[in-house]
Amino acid sequence: MEGLYPLKFTPIFKDKIWGGNKIKTLLNKDFGDLPNCGESWELSGVSGNVSVVSNGFLAGNSLDELIEVYMGDLVGDQVFEAYGDEFPLLIKFIDANDDLSIQVHPDDEMSEQRHNAFGKTEMWYVMQADKGSKLQSGFNQQVDQAKYLEKLEKVELTDILNFEEVTAGDVFFIPAGRVHAIGKGILLAEIQQTSDITYRIYDYDRRDDKGNPRELHTDLALDAIDYTLHPEYKTKYEPKSNESVELVSCKYFTTNVLDLNQTVEKDYNKLDSFVIYICLDGELRIETESGSESVQKGETILIPASIEHVRLKPVSASAKLLEVYIG
Repeated sequence: MEGLYPLKFTPIFKDKIWGGNKIKTLLNKDFGDLPNCGESWELSGVSGNVSVVSNGFLAGNSLDELIEVYMGDLVGDQVFEAYGDEFPLLIKFIDANDDLSIQVHPDDEMSEQRHNAFGKTEMWYVMQADKGSKLQSGFNQQVDQAKYLEKLEKVELTDILNFEEVTAGDVFFIPAGRVHAIGKGILLAEIQQTSDITYRIYDYDRRDDKGNPRELHTDLALDAIDYTLHPEYKTKYEPKSNESVELVSCKYFTTNVLDLNQTVEKDYNKLDSFVIYICLDGELRIETESGSESVQKGETILIPASIEHVRLKPVSASAKLLEVYIG
């Protein structure tokens, strides 16, 4: 059996009523004749939307087929033990050409009980934002379920929600239970648990393309919401050149940002996990003992767990990427 190598996958494009064209114009992805491309699923094990390899001798094989054959060599022994044949993360680019609905995701326990699925903790890295663009994360005051319901019924929910103006490089961690929404004019990278369960709680009274109100999940959401007020919702971090800077570390994933203007060697010998690189800007070559690949802005690549040493070599003057793994 030939050895594993850095793997690229064919993006899965999603037409969304709120989508735009930045996935084409800014990320150079051809989503064909979709009228409003809202999402590019870069790496997915979600049933019915499983990613397929696009490079090398494994081209044409799906991600779940690879896990079945390579198991811990692909994802890491501890990851395979915990998740089996299911790939634990979903990586997306999201282009919001309009405000998305206010929503919340259930945690593992609730998702298991209600949907026989994993919960959904996620994070956002803002890649580009039009001037004045805002996103929503958490509450702007202390509320309880009664006050939340009162505001919802009076169509005054947005009065108690925390909205923040954003620029490129901003990071938000969205644990399961946190009320959130992406606002108009924002392009971002999203890293999340493999789950497609969303409770929509408010949608600005919009109608779908058939003139019907979009479905809300008011009752389901009530027990899923974490009503805690937090002093900060945006993640603070200090950018550094040519080293991994931690953005988020939780039980589901660790995400670092890497700003490169020279070659960097990465040693994953002690990491029992796959690594995902999401290229945010520039172009680089990823060199390993089992082959090399070029990656440019808007591309995502999976480094199998069996690969312990990686050389990241910028092709452009500088390159920026997210580094994602479990553990």
